[in-house]
Amino acid sequence: MPSVMRAAQLAPGEMKALDLQGVRVAIANVDGAFYGFSDVCSHGDHALSDGRLEGMALICSSDGSKFDLASGRVLSGPAPKRVRTYRIQVQGDELVI
Repeated sequence: MPSVMRAAQLAPGEMKALDLQGVRVAIANVDGAFYGFSDVCSHGDHALSDGRLEGMALICSSDGSKFDLASGRVLSGPAPKRVRTYRIQVQGDELVI
């Protein structure tokens, strides 16, 4: 599993987009827990990391679609399907996907 960043680089309430070998992935910090997800809204080619967090929900800044951070499932559309999620582990001070 590759280390993607230091945990201290992502404060609670923040998101950061990454390019992992051509795959757009984002990581969110929700109260010290880290969640990884596809950085592409399933409704269009919009960066979800440009959106905002509301508790465990991620809201797309382009179309307002709301996704559950833990499962990627759609909480409200217009997004037609869930987004892929990635398990993030904290190893020492590194985030590993």
